Amino acid sequence: MTLIKSISGIRGTIGGVVGENLTPVDAVKFASAYGTWLKNYSKKEKLIVVVGRDARISGPMIHNLVVNTLIGLGIDVIDLGLSTTPTVEIAVPLELADGGIILTASHNPKQWNALKLLNEKGEFLNGAEGAKILEIAENEDFNFAEVDDLGEITSNDAFMDIHVDEVLNLPLVDVEAVKAAKFKVVVDAVNSSGGIIIPKLLELMGVEVVKLYCEPNGHFPHNPEPLKEHLTDISELVVKEKADLGIVVDPDVDRLAFISENGEMFGEEYTLVAVADYVLSKTSGNTVSNMSSSRALRDVTEKHGGMYEASAVGEVNVVELMKKNNAIIGGEGNGGIIYPESHYGRDSMVGAALFLTHLAYKKMKVSELRASYPQYFMSKNKIELTPQIDVDAILEAMTEKYKSEQITTIDGVKIDFAENWVHLRKSNTEPIIRIYTEAGTQELADDLAHKIIDEIKAIAGI
Repeated sequence: MTLIKSISGIRGTIGGVVGENLTPVDAVKFASAYGTWLKNYSKKEKLIVVVGRDARISGPMIHNLVVNTLIGLGIDVIDLGLSTTPTVEIAVPLELADGGIILTASHNPKQWNALKLLNEKGEFLNGAEGAKILEIAENEDFNFAEVDDLGEITSNDAFMDIHVDEVLNLPLVDVEAVKAAKFKVVVDAVNSSGGIIIPKLLELMGVEVVKLYCEPNGHFPHNPEPLKEHLTDISELVVKEKADLGIVVDPDVDRLAFISENGEMFGEEYTLVAVADYVLSKTSGNTVSNMSSSRALRDVTEKHGGMYEASAVGEVNVVELMKKNNAIIGGEGNGGIIYPESHYGRDSMVGAALFLTHLAYKKMKVSELRASYPQYFMSKNKIELTPQIDVDAILEAMTEKYKSEQITTIDGVKIDFAENWVHLRKSNTEPIIRIYTEAGTQELADDLAHKIIDEIKAIAGI
């Protein structure tokens, strides 16, 4: 059982011992810390916080604890009930709220849940803000409201519909072109809230929808992370149904993956590449993804005359660099699309609508579209070290060894070679180095990873 406290929120497994898992006591404690921080940060007399949750089994319990804790702090709550991460993100500014909490453990299995924390823009908190909340929680520095000053709850279950309308109204989403294409799409929403909102969006775009695992009951039928090894059922159903493609989302609908008409993965890394290709073909501009994402985005961006830059890993870091570079689209290689025309958060709804428009214009099969992009393959590995080994010293040694190459050290060490790259990142919680490599073939990516692993082991003396 696990409890992970980080600057982006708190997540853990349900049940067990206080302080070691996400128990009711821990949920109340961290909701109290967030509400206390928000009161200090906003310096307003009366605050409003938007709260929504995914369909996890523990969702109603954690939801009630968090909402009533905020009420106890004197904060008014707009309760969206069953929702998605991007839906809560767009609701915060639309409701002129002071912050938001999304109750979801994203792609983690069903025994997990989490509190994801937003500011008044509907964006994730930065590192300094998150650290302050952890400090308040540690010190239990809370001051609750007296009886006449308790907050109030307003329920609003319209925001998934509002979210759909916002996406359909984006200038680059061409509903009529998608309707004319007469697409047939299989949707796997891992029995969470995506099972409501994704089919609703697609049907309004004239798409014939075949639902797979779209009952929002929180019983995930497979590991909810949208990776190839977890998606055999939809891959088979796309072929059986003679569908044009499959759409897969994680439980909180901020990661998006596609299945080609032949049952093959389009590739999570290429979700962003394809959507960016479409956006850049209509709007000149720059792009951003994190350092562990595919080089294909850089290639596509430069093809359209834009500038690409990589940020440190983490959505907050991607958004920060996007704002700095005036990027018109960005995201992460895990299928996360961030489109500022809508909002600064990963949004599978936006990604799906833009992708379908792109596909309708191209008049290609999904497999043909995938083959039209630069072909890169990734290898993801890790080395577990003993606690006595100085991980920072190893990374410094690798930086020195490859100093003649293009080196980036804003997040671990990334070494860019002419034809491939390697990114080395250390874990903040355990003696592990993660090794990401990318090359023109899977064999070359694997070979580069093994070479780097051998070099690290030689430096470490293991």
